[in-house]
Amino acid sequence: MLDIIGLSSMDELFADIPEDIRFEGPLPLPPPQSEEEILRDADRLLGANVNLDSRPSFLSAGLARNFVPAMVPMIATRGEFLTSYTPYQPEVSQGMLQAMWEFQTMISELVGLPISNVSMYDASTAAAEAITCAVRVRSKKADMPNTVYISDFVPPHRMSVIENYTQGVGIEIRKIPHREDGLLDLEAASSAHGSCAIYVEQPNAFGILDEGLMELRNVVGEKTAIIVGVDVTSLGIIEPPGEWGADIVVGEGQPFGIGPTAGGPIYGIFACSKDFLRLMPGRIVGQSIDSDGKTAYTLTLSTREQHIRRHRATSNICSNETLIALMGAMHMALLGPVGLETLSTRVLASTRMTIEALSTIEGLKFAYPNSPVFREFAVKVPGKSSDAINHMDRLGVIGGFDLGRWWPDKPSWILIGCDERTSESDISSLCDALSSWMEESP
Repeated sequence: MLDIIGLSSMDELFADIPEDIRFEGPLPLPPPQSEEEILRDADRLLGANVNLDSRPSFLSAGLARNFVPAMVPMIATRGEFLTSYTPYQPEVSQGMLQAMWEFQTMISELVGLPISNVSMYDASTAAAEAITCAVRVRSKKADMPNTVYISDFVPPHRMSVIENYTQGVGIEIRKIPHREDGLLDLEAASSAHGSCAIYVEQPNAFGILDEGLMELRNVVGEKTAIIVGVDVTSLGIIEPPGEWGADIVVGEGQPFGIGPTAGGPIYGIFACSKDFLRLMPGRIVGQSIDSDGKTAYTLTLSTREQHIRRHRATSNICSNETLIALMGAMHMALLGPVGLETLSTRVLASTRMTIEALSTIEGLKFAYPNSPVFREFAVKVPGKSSDAINHMDRLGVIGGFDLGRWWPDKPSWILIGCDERTSESDISSLCDALSSWMEESP
């Protein structure tokens, strides 16, 4: 290879790298290993990981420790799904296309909007794409300023993705504060009237379900696009955002079809009203009729895709998480409407049981005690939340998420997350572990 590029040595290849930052000597790596030795080492390293199912876990912060029926991976690992390529040729991909169309249909029904794509990378990219899509549509059709208002309770990691997407393209981001009870300040939200869009989450980063959001359409007017980030599991028992005024709904699809997977790969959902169809990101499968009058499926409106016309692309999402999204469709199909409602109710019930149990611990305070929550809620401890979490970890309990990592001004806040598998013994272990830290802390 050096001969081909006209060099005589490896030193010459790296000559442009300053000597003071080069690594001298051999790399600190072990000698070559046999396959057997490599597998033994891999097992040793993997054994240091803590499986969320190996102990009581109350860690969520955006991802769910959900139960996925065994049927889902069994179906998903069939060759038709597992090794399928992008279905550019519909005549040989009808099965895959129909499965993708079924996923879109389920998401549309779930969120109460007529159009869905075949998934995004995750909730954060879906939120960022929704904002840029809303600006494209509203600034073009209504000649509105490129301003977007965003809830102050959007998690910082999602906000970071949004800022990366919007910087340099002339989109101005403004924040909307929340009241002391954690609900959105609707009076402040009225500032979004006349802007391109407003982005809120239901529930928000603290698990709060905000009934006031149903008045958002009256507050911001008809022209401002309402974008809502959702916990998809909650939609089994709360009203879909599309029915109370949302123009675009995004969220993490992960609770359906796949476990947390250490944060990835996962998939995001994206659904919208017809106004945004032409300029929305991602792929869409359409249902049509073939020359014999039979139902047929095909990718449609794909000129938005970067792989079709890069210079006209409205998004850098030129792929999606199709296989994982289809696992979500399989999971939803197995649940059905009644199963989804039952799942949502179980999550809500475990959340209430955990709150009631923790309320007996003296000195522990709830951040928003009077606001309804789903799956997650925040508590305040008399000390550093990181110390409390480390203490609980030593006792074999994953006690939640240190909110000081997201918001430095909340060093004593813990986000506690529940799911359908949170048991009474899990809750008891959490209470015992947290109580013992409260007793030992100065």
